[in-house]
Amino acid sequence: MFLVSSMLAAGLSLRPRAILAPLRDVRLVLAAIVLNFVVAPVFAVFLTLVIPLERPHAIGLLLLGGAAGAPFLPKLAEGADGDLGFAVALMTLLTIGTTFFMPFALPLIIPGLQASPWSIARPLLVFILAPLAIGMLLRSLAPVASAAFQPGLAKLGNVSAVVLITLLVVLYFNDLIGVVGSGALAVAAVFIAALGAAGYFLGGSREEIRGVLGLGTAARNVGAALVPASQSFSDPKIIVMLVASTIVMLGVLELLAVRRFMVTRNAKPNRASTLSRVMTDPSPRTLIRPGRVPWSCFLRISRQRLTDLKGTCPVSIVPVATRESE
Repeated sequence: MFLVSSMLAAGLSLRPRAILAPLRDVRLVLAAIVLNFVVAPVFAVFLTLVIPLERPHAIGLLLLGGAAGAPFLPKLAEGADGDLGFAVALMTLLTIGTTFFMPFALPLIIPGLQASPWSIARPLLVFILAPLAIGMLLRSLAPVASAAFQPGLAKLGNVSAVVLITLLVVLYFNDLIGVVGSGALAVAAVFIAALGAAGYFLGGSREEIRGVLGLGTAARNVGAALVPASQSFSDPKIIVMLVASTIVMLGVLELLAVRRFMVTRNAKPNRASTLSRVMTDPSPRTLIRPGRVPWSCFLRISRQRLTDLKGTCPVSIVPVATRESE
């Protein structure tokens, strides 16, 4: 329910033109592909080799390494003041890439996995790619109806995700306590944070794009990882590792999103700095107009002196011609 409703809601909100436009930057697309389908799985393998983990916990980390394209990336990017169009395009690109990457990569990176590529690909196609494609088709054929149903499906996906995680936590509570003392959570935190940093530093010069690529690389597609975890493995500790890693991932992503928001906010000029620049302006006279407010609320600057005619108001700077007398 969680995957199908989330992917269907994502498809209902997507237009092919909106997806393709942000992906015209070839360098950025290649960076996203390399980060998520080369760096992430290789780094997961590296961590499992240098840090001793229980086999089920190591498998869970490897599954996360191959699962990219979290469906909540656009909402995360919006909260972090990132480029929403690029976030939607990146989510779609990584979701489709995961569907084709995992069936062929998992047997190579997980020792002892006895599963054919098709047995791994079939549930991914059914639960991820098919609902996404159906949603996009419905959006193009019936945009009005799609716009009406999309918010409800998105809420259903969010509620289903919360219910699923809650049920898994309750069901595997004792096993989760064991994961806490095993060091697996620390490894998952290092894995997620390192991917976020790599995506940020390889995201180019635009801050809103760098932030989205960092968040998109760190936000792994847990739903996609759960599919082979439940279909191709019988050890419940793998699912426990994925649930525990999800909790850690949400915490790390929240920190990354807050940092991204603070960087963006600090980069924007504020009112105080604007007034400071105006007061040191050598022009004879400048009028600061607040827009649709009473004239008595205007602020006037004459030379280096600021006179407030009424009080403090939201302002915007409008230069006016100097008059000889008031």
